[in-house]
Amino acid sequence: MSSPQPAQHNAAIDHVASCALPTPWATFQLHAFLEQGSGKEHLALTLGEIGDGQPVLARLHSECLTGDALFSLRCDCGAQLESALRQIAKEGRGVLLYLRQEGRGIGLVNKIRAYGLQESGADTVEANHQLGFADDLRNYAICAPMLRHFGIRSLRLMTNNPRKIDALKTLDIDVERIEHVASSTRFNARYLATKASKLGHLLPQAPAHSSDASHTSEASEAAAASLKSDDHAGA
Repeated sequence: MSSPQPAQHNAAIDHVASCALPTPWATFQLHAFLEQGSGKEHLALTLGEIGDGQPVLARLHSECLTGDALFSLRCDCGAQLESALRQIAKEGRGVLLYLRQEGRGIGLVNKIRAYGLQESGADTVEANHQLGFADDLRNYAICAPMLRHFGIRSLRLMTNNPRKIDALKTLDIDVERIEHVASSTRFNARYLATKASKLGHLLPQAPAHSSDASHTSEASEAAAASLKSDDHAGA
């Protein structure tokens, strides 16, 4: 139950629209793609000349509504998304694929169910299993046609996930790994440790807790107390 869905070379996805997207770090081009069959809408943010045949700084980011939009401290997803956009902006050239594969593919509602199980003691992998899901249901086959749309065949990929690299290589995409570690907090330390020990992510053995940015505000202290209270209630 440990592997993502196998890569497929014939994933069908269509580019449907583009626009400028000003952000605090750069004005990206935002591209919308529609996956045939599932109807899922995926995004790409691009910056600079990326179709010149040279390796492109890249991030494949799976949707995490709670982390990306709601500032959840349970994971490192929001921090990784922001860091990737900052690094692409700094380089002046790159691509970020935003893949609608919430909760490693189990969906938003099931992810919330998994969070409930984690509050009762399960880790992120055990919670998936208790809900009847594999560790990771994501399928990276859709990345190949998205990258081909931009003329990209070689990536400098910001990732800690060897499975992601293996999937892209199966799709005949050249990949050089760029380490992409976000600082841990008291809320996500166990999650990061589980990703390293059970999902094979290349993370420091004991990442230092971060004390900066929005992840350690007075609101995070309130969240800590709330989670502690919830843990006792669910015990």
